[in-house]
Order: sequence, then structure tokens, then C-alpha cells
Amino acid sequence: MRKSYRAAPAILATVLLAACPKASGAGSVTTTPAARPSSPAKLTIVSPRNAQVIRSSTVAIRLKLQGARIVRPTTQHITPTTGHIHVYLDNRIVSMNYGLADSIPKVRPGTHVLRVEFVASDHLPFDPRVVTNVVFEGAK
Repeated sequence: MRKSYRAAPAILATVLLAACPKASGAGSVTTTPAARPSSPAKLTIVSPRNAQVIRSSTVAIRLKLQGARIVRPTTQHITPTTGHIHVYLDNRIVSMNYGLADSIPKVRPGTHVLRVEFVASDHLPFDPRVVTNVVFEGAK
């Protein structure tokens, strides 16, 4: 199952607003952001493979996740072994997945970078990030 990338701006705005200091009559108060937890998760892109030529405009994605499990997002109860997947194509988020298989439709011919990241349930990354990528070629 996946969520459309159209939700990303709202989520990003919420995260940015939460991170902004509060203004008061006497000036602004700065806060130190909380440290992000690390995760033991290992994320691998099974398909497409690095340098693979995809002969379709729809790219099938298969992932492998070890040491963690995928759960529904949007909670402030963060644990190192639960989260979900953010999928990026050419540095643009295309989906937020709650599974290890997906597809990206309407991929144009040319060289593309597929990046996937296992993120915490609040949509923010672990520290260090659990991320991997492959470069593939979309053929005509």
C-alpha cells in the first residue's frame, strides 16, 4: 500500500512548523532539536538492480528490510525497529510505503536514481539514515 506524494508538502509543513522557534513579545526562543534515534534496520533494493535497463514506463520496486518492521506512520511514539518507507525518484518523493513492493508509473526514458529510506513513524529519518539507492536506465 502506498500514499500519494501529494501528502508530502503538508507533512513537510507540519514538521517545519514544529521545528520553528516560537515568537514572543520579548523576542524568539530557540530550542535544541531532540536527538534522532538510530535504527538497526538494513534496507536493500532488490529490484530494479543497479544499471538495469527497464523496458517499460512502469518501474516495479521490490525491497528487503532486515532488523525492523513496517508500521502505519504518524505517531510520536518512535522506536528504532518500526517505521515505513519513503521512495524517491530523481530526488522527488513519489510514495510513502507500508510494504516492500510498489511500482512507479510514467517513468520517462533516460537515467534515473531510485532512492529509498526507512524512516521513523513521525516521517523523520533515523540517525544515521537508513537509505540506499540504485541508478537505472529507462528505455524507449
